[in-house]
Amino acid sequence: MSIDRLVIAIAGSFILLSLLLAHFHSEYWLWFTAFVGANLLQSAFTGFCPMAIILKRLGFKPGNAF
Repeated sequence: MSIDRLVIAIAGSFILLSLLLAHFHSEYWLWFTAFVGANLLQSAFTGFCPMAIILKRLGFKPGNAF
């Protein structure tokens, strides 16, 4: 699996997990949802993604975007 697909899968998982935590634990988890969304938005414009850097250092093959 390429870094591009992993970044999307991890971001989607984080969003769903934080929504569940907000529903069952505390609404403050929605701030984490907002952080993930903001990071996805800025990476679309700048090409900088911290998760992509981490995955690259772990040895995953790069995709087209990162």
